[in-house]
Amino acid sequence: MKDTYIFGIESSCDETSCSIVKNGKEEIATVISSQIDVHKNFGGVVPEIASRHHVKNITMVIDECLEKANMKLEDMDAIAVTYGPGLIGSLLVGVEAAKTLAYIYNKPLIPVHHISGHIYANQLVEEMKFPLIALIISGGHTELIYMKDHYSFEKLGGTLDDAVGECYDKVARVIGIPYPGGPTIDKYATEGEDTYSLPLPLNDHSYNFSFSGLKSAVINLVHNEEQRGNPIRKKDLATSFQNTVVEIICRKTMQALEEKEVKNLIIAGGVAANQGLRHKISELCEERGIHYTFPQMKYCTDNAAMIAASGYFAYQLGRTADLTLNPKSSEPLK
Repeated sequence: MKDTYIFGIESSCDETSCSIVKNGKEEIATVISSQIDVHKNFGGVVPEIASRHHVKNITMVIDECLEKANMKLEDMDAIAVTYGPGLIGSLLVGVEAAKTLAYIYNKPLIPVHHISGHIYANQLVEEMKFPLIALIISGGHTELIYMKDHYSFEKLGGTLDDAVGECYDKVARVIGIPYPGGPTIDKYATEGEDTYSLPLPLNDHSYNFSFSGLKSAVINLVHNEEQRGNPIRKKDLATSFQNTVVEIICRKTMQALEEKEVKNLIIAGGVAANQGLRHKISELCEERGIHYTFPQMKYCTDNAAMIAASGYFAYQLGRTADLTLNPKSSEPLK
């Protein structure tokens, strides 16, 4: 069988990335230009600045990826691109680049949903086994998805307000940890003690999540301690916060696996890199005989390899777009 090469482009937030993936599972080359050092001065991503950096970087990233793989765009079978959701200005740069390449080189254009990309990052680890539950946890998303086959997405539930990664960054800011705060809170959580009392958010039998109340609880706790003249023990608060987040995420994920009678779990998104969550989910899955996969660390945050991997399966199903494709800041997974 002839090998299929997909050229992927990802620019939904603050990473400009291109990748070449073979047969939906083998990464040939990936290049990522990150803007973390630019945005940390502002305590978070500034959309206008992000889109300007994408414009500056996209051509160089495309050329570097092809050079790294020692391949040409003529060798590609299709061009896959994140069309949404994300920052509209950032998405526009990637979509226009993909449309231009598809037109010039006469290649099929494959629109890829950003969350689908995160899910298919696990395909780069091993073949996905169905049916499965996908837990997507990132700066912009917290969702539980049921899949009975490739590109069959049934949303079971999601966050009603803040995404978990967003909550991490906001809590980090409150306790004086610079952006991006998630990795530092995760590190602190291994060094502190669970001494602060925090509420378990939306502790019900639904598959939905809510993290705004937990964020507010941390803000109020810090404020009250400061009013009393008590120093905040950052590592202890990080431990208490992370334990609370991990507890509710694991509780609802295990509930979904049990009620759907599914034995396969994949975890995806930037927060999938969280060591506390990895440890707890691994422990629970092994107790229950659940087969689980995490992406490699390099595939947790935004990257084009996951877009190309997802694009391969979309391509096999004939899910293409024409040159009227436009980016969408908000778009349900389908």
